[in-house]
Amino acid sequence: MNIRETWDRGRFIGLVEATHCGPTVLVVAITFLLSLTQFSILGSLEVAAAIFAGQCVVGWSNDLIDYPLDAQATRMNKPLVAGKVLPSQLKPAIATALVTAIVLSLAGPLGFKGSAIHALGLLSATAYNFRLKKTRLSVAPYVISFGALPWAIFLGAGKVPSVWLYLAFILFASAFHFLNVMKDLDWDISQGILGLPQLLGRKRSITVAAVLLFCGVLVLILTWRTMLGQHI
Repeated sequence: MNIRETWDRGRFIGLVEATHCGPTVLVVAITFLLSLTQFSILGSLEVAAAIFAGQCVVGWSNDLIDYPLDAQATRMNKPLVAGKVLPSQLKPAIATALVTAIVLSLAGPLGFKGSAIHALGLLSATAYNFRLKKTRLSVAPYVISFGALPWAIFLGAGKVPSVWLYLAFILFASAFHFLNVMKDLDWDISQGILGLPQLLGRKRSITVAAVLLFCGVLVLILTWRTMLGQHI
């Protein structure tokens, strides 16, 4: 393997890691499974591909915007800080992913309405990266973006999602927000990132997350019991 191949491989790995792999895989998988309830396997793959491209935009822009703070905190788990990928490489990748997400949305089964909702979700998540993560409204993009996901899919199919569905998405996503910041909570506060979890503190944020998770599970249980009762 020559130097060029080694560099290209390392850059590819860096780009993959910068998407925030775990959450991205989870969101894309959930999108595909939910899409299967409305579209064919091929159509569901098209929707999942559009969402994946959008997740690349969100993850890459997050790492690019946070790069100065991540470097200051010496977060070597971040691809930019570790030198696996450069800011000059990430910028065109973000633009390409954004165009790809829009094109795939419009060309796939989401149609214009579903694509518009997808764009709203992307706008909300990007607003989080740029500004809202540092304010009391830090949870709002999670509510908007994840609440928008089932709407995009169902509107693309000419339907309206059940209240319990997007409510469950909102509750679980909001709980994730409060739990996800725990690992960097002290660093965030010292660097002036004062979102709602940072302002509430560790104990209260964990309590809020637990309540949100409980409510999410309760919604699913009550919905399941209602649906079961209707079939008896």
